[in-house]
Amino acid sequence: MCQERGERPLFNMNYSETLEYLYTSTPVFERVGASAYKEGLENTIALDNHFGNPHTLYKTIHVAGTNGKGSTSHTLAAILQSAGYLVGLYTSPHLVDFSERIRVNGEPISHEYVVDFVRDNKDFFEPLCPSFFEIVTAMAFRYFAEKHVDIAVVEVGLGGRLDCTNIISPVLSVITNISFDHTGFLGDTLAKIAGEKAGIIKHNTPVVIGEYLPETLPVFRQKAEEMNAELILAQDRVGQYSVPEFQLKGACQERNLQTILTAAHELIRLGILSDEKPILEGCARVCDLTGLRGRWETLSESPLTICDTGHNLAGWEFLAPHIYKVYEEKKTQNPEARLRIVFGMVDDKDINSVLELLPKDACYYFCQASTHRAIPVEKVVALATEHNLTGEGFSSVVEAYAKAKKDASDADFIFVGGSSYVVADLLSSSLFQ
Repeated sequence: MCQERGERPLFNMNYSETLEYLYTSTPVFERVGASAYKEGLENTIALDNHFGNPHTLYKTIHVAGTNGKGSTSHTLAAILQSAGYLVGLYTSPHLVDFSERIRVNGEPISHEYVVDFVRDNKDFFEPLCPSFFEIVTAMAFRYFAEKHVDIAVVEVGLGGRLDCTNIISPVLSVITNISFDHTGFLGDTLAKIAGEKAGIIKHNTPVVIGEYLPETLPVFRQKAEEMNAELILAQDRVGQYSVPEFQLKGACQERNLQTILTAAHELIRLGILSDEKPILEGCARVCDLTGLRGRWETLSESPLTICDTGHNLAGWEFLAPHIYKVYEEKKTQNPEARLRIVFGMVDDKDINSVLELLPKDACYYFCQASTHRAIPVEKVVALATEHNLTGEGFSSVVEAYAKAKKDASDADFIFVGGSSYVVADLLSSSLFQ
């Protein structure tokens, strides 16, 4: 059953009230977690039929994977924009504003469109009782059609096989990598998770696999054979492609870049790109062209302050050593430099494994993001203590960051992360508006 709507008439709602209507009347995974997950594509198909199957009016690229799919999606969109295409980009979640999820050539969907879309179609939505993500996906597909995009890059929300984006018939599929995440929905082994992600592989459609493991490669091979889909392994092409500049920084982006470049060269083979020039420009200007934020983003130079949306064990296996490397560089410049980490996580992540990776000699500012899924800060502090990490607990990200900044000297290094929602709370605060 849908949750009850508020009493305020929908046709009088402004943008913020429309979003609150969506958040409170449809299950939202970012807010409530498991109860928002809907298995199956029935609602998605019904919505798509209602809007006249808009996703068939333009080409699409489909991007799935455990980590890196947001960076990959944004960079592919930037490359296509650099080639002169009008490009739709659909990603989730957002960091500061809902409109970030749906962009055309980097420009977010207008607030007016969101209000009108919900108002004009509520009578269809309410009996159907779709999830938040099902409605937003329908909104994105229709918006792209109305904007007459040439091609849209579509990021999977969760999994692949049963994700509501999986009604598209892309010209290219991309699966960045597989690691343990959302195991309650996708399976408790890497092979099972790979099976869900491999659900985006379509008949006679090439698929780029960014990274594979002994457990996952057979799954991808079998699915590709079933679909008569060409399997392209980016991991086997390391060193084959390169660019002089990539605007996204951080250790994990080196692997993402190999996936992106392999996919981009496949677009040359498909005739969608004519040469490498847009690849060079798109990689060098991905943030400028698409508005991407939160990927090893520098917020301040003095003290050096960086945030990153890495939010699970696989992400932190890259983040933790990279943070320490930057910290060591700071200490060579000034032996008095301290590492200060603002940290929080949500309840479906392996927090103990992440805590074990974190530097022991950092000063911690543990916090609780505003999402209902955030692990209570008291629990984060208790678990951190078990891992010999010391610091204070704060009820909000902004409070934690403010204390870290107050304590820091210009020589220090402040890192903010642990969850996309931690970064989102900071970037959406008045401190960075």
